[in-house]
Amino acid sequence: MYAVIKTGGKQYRVQPGDLLVVEKLDGEPGANVAFGDVLMLGDGESVTLGAPVVDGASVEATLIETRKGEKVKIFKKIRRQGYRRTRGHRQFESVLRVTSIAGVGKTDKWDGEVDLTPKSVLDARARGLSTEVRTPVEAKPAAVEAEGEAPKAAAKPKATKAAAGEKKAAPKKAAAKKESDAE
Repeated sequence: MYAVIKTGGKQYRVQPGDLLVVEKLDGEPGANVAFGDVLMLGDGESVTLGAPVVDGASVEATLIETRKGEKVKIFKKIRRQGYRRTRGHRQFESVLRVTSIAGVGKTDKWDGEVDLTPKSVLDARARGLSTEVRTPVEAKPAAVEAEGEAPKAAAKPKATKAAAGEKKAAPKKAAAKKESDAE
């Protein structure tokens, strides 16, 4: 079973279990969203059209995340005048998982479980990056405590003239050689 719904001024063809990216909707991740503007229902060969919406039909979905979409670049130029402006814009969008379609005496539900993992975390996992935020200071004692040893004091590097921002003095032999070559 499938349906055509209208939201955010656009129309989408959906089935139970589909992942849907629409204009920004209000709500927290995990919230249920119901769409009443069902324009068409289809089940195999039978199709029910609305005038303008199908009476009693609804589509339910679960909100996974609200995020910013891809960047759109706006470039303005007036030729031969030296005028160039570049701007960018990222529209907010909501990611939904369609869970059920009901209407015309039939109901089709999705049997799966909705995963609320945001796309940024999935992308980080795909690139092999860690999604945990730990500072190096916190990571060292935790590893040492796991082994049952007492934490050791870290050795501090010696301060040098270069680290302090002073110039190094040239070696005397190299300076003497340069002077003799110059003569």
